[in-house]
Amino acid sequence: MSAAVEYAGLALVAAVTAFPFVWLLATSLRGSGAVFSFPPVIVPRPPTLANYVGVWETMPIGRFFLNTVYLTGMGITLTVATSALAGYPLARMRFPGRDAIFYAIVGSLMLPQHVGLILNFVTMMRLHLIDTFAAVYLPSAASVFGIFLLRQAYLVIPLEIEDAARIDGAGELRLWGQIMLPLVAPALATLAIVEFSAYWNSFLWPLIVLKSPEKYPLAVGLLNLSGLFAHNTRYVAAGAVMMTLPMIVVFLALQRYFLRGITIGAVR
Repeated sequence: MSAAVEYAGLALVAAVTAFPFVWLLATSLRGSGAVFSFPPVIVPRPPTLANYVGVWETMPIGRFFLNTVYLTGMGITLTVATSALAGYPLARMRFPGRDAIFYAIVGSLMLPQHVGLILNFVTMMRLHLIDTFAAVYLPSAASVFGIFLLRQAYLVIPLEIEDAARIDGAGELRLWGQIMLPLVAPALATLAIVEFSAYWNSFLWPLIVLKSPEKYPLAVGLLNLSGLFAHNTRYVAAGAVMMTLPMIVVFLALQRYFLRGITIGAVR
């Protein structure tokens, strides 16, 4: 009986969580009728793809999509690489000030996310990177969360594996690249998923540093041009679905690694 109650509660939570996206999808497939009706209409009759075609014809969404893919790919690559490199010495090497450096890095998590906007903008301006793609992903290339996550993942690896590799003659770089990295693959996948969501949905920072509309990512392109759809909620819903679907696909493809990665370091 208790199991049935638990499953019923979980099903209710899942339904409430999924309802906004289901309603958004239904609205994007609706050709006519009231959008904000009560009770809400979940199954559009008849469904149509006209709203998606309208969005595609009204704005250069294909260009926005390619921009987003490039920015997200570069951002994930740099963030995962820097986090994997920075987390390794903080977990496996002994040197003076190691713990102080780690605590200082983690302590920066207490700062509001937008504290560095002005400093980052001035830095990009001094480097003459304003209105370039590099200005979007470079300030976020070093992730405090990523460094912390990878450090915890490295700490879980038994010392015996490291000692055996050193006995076989493995140097520090080979030990990191061929032994450690494959063992922390779940943590790398977890970080990739988190950063994918962050870069894919990034709006404020790209809006600040990008001046040319043809360089906008999806989030900026859709919201900046929302005035075109001010009286067409179905177009807005179609654009939002087109932006959300890639995140769902990526999570479903990597969810087994994500679920393993979030538990790394929980038990020591």
